[in-house]
Amino acid sequence: MAKIPEAQARLYKNVFVCKKCKSKVRAPNIKILQGKIKCKRCNSKSFRAVRKK
Repeated sequence: MAKIPEAQARLYKNVFVCKKCKSKVRAPNIKILQGKIKCKRCNSKSFRAVRKK
């Protein structure tokens, strides 16, 4: 099955997952690394990139 670039960008670009409550957040990479973004649910600042299947 072919991978469509627009769909890949929509699903995985700038999407991060909270390490504590597993909620998804869409934010720029730079702000995540600087620690300026907090989780909406648990106010944690620890995130990981969403896994590609």
